[in-house]
Amino acid sequence: MKVGISGINGTMGQILSKKVNEDNNLELVMGIDNNPLDCENSCNAYVDPNDSINVPELIIDFSHPSYLERVVDYASKHRIRLVIATTGYSEKQMQYLENLSQSVPILYSANMSFGINVITSILKRYTSILSDSNYDIEIIEKHHNKKADAPSGTAYLLADTINESLDVPKRIVNGREGKSSLRSTEEIGIHAVRGGSIFGQHEILFAGDSDIIEINHTALSKDVFAHGAIAAAKWLNNKENGLYSMQDMFDF
Repeated sequence: MKVGISGINGTMGQILSKKVNEDNNLELVMGIDNNPLDCENSCNAYVDPNDSINVPELIIDFSHPSYLERVVDYASKHRIRLVIATTGYSEKQMQYLENLSQSVPILYSANMSFGINVITSILKRYTSILSDSNYDIEIIEKHHNKKADAPSGTAYLLADTINESLDVPKRIVNGREGKSSLRSTEEIGIHAVRGGSIFGQHEILFAGDSDIIEINHTALSKDVFAHGAIAAAKWLNNKENGLYSMQDMFDF
């Protein structure tokens, strides 16, 4: 499969580039990036993908929300499949993806690691039981000090998964402060920590009157996200048009 990488000169783009080149079933043919860094890519990188003479069959996007429109336009023009791993999109931008998915297959996930998607499966199965038992639900996420968006896309993914499992969705509260911030039973708290070089840690806390249940995931290397993205690319290869998620891959 001929692959392009959007955000190829970024940290994740460079990790992904290496992993693609190590895979005998994939060929890296072009990159997209605003940053003219002198990276050791095995292909040419372009600010405008239309400048490339090589057209990929699929693009994996680990970039920035500002890249989305050019990637969508290019994919629409050439009917290129997309694996989107970028977070922080607006509702309007998500609509771009939904519209494009009517003509090309797209897999979007706020987190490409298998572990996080196993956790979302657990949450789907057990959240309603714990909520009926009056457990308070809190999410704590930790990332490196260069991460731009907060809370993380994965934290929202986890919160949305919880709400989809409830008859009555809870209100999402991002952090708390002040003297009038008494916790309500009808909310999910999300708390963001930024510091150092933390790859990504997510904790879901179910706090009851008599016990506490914690579900944790810690990424020990960013390689985990590249492995997941490549697996997603291969899975998407023969799929019909539509907007997919990592959950569809595993048929949870």
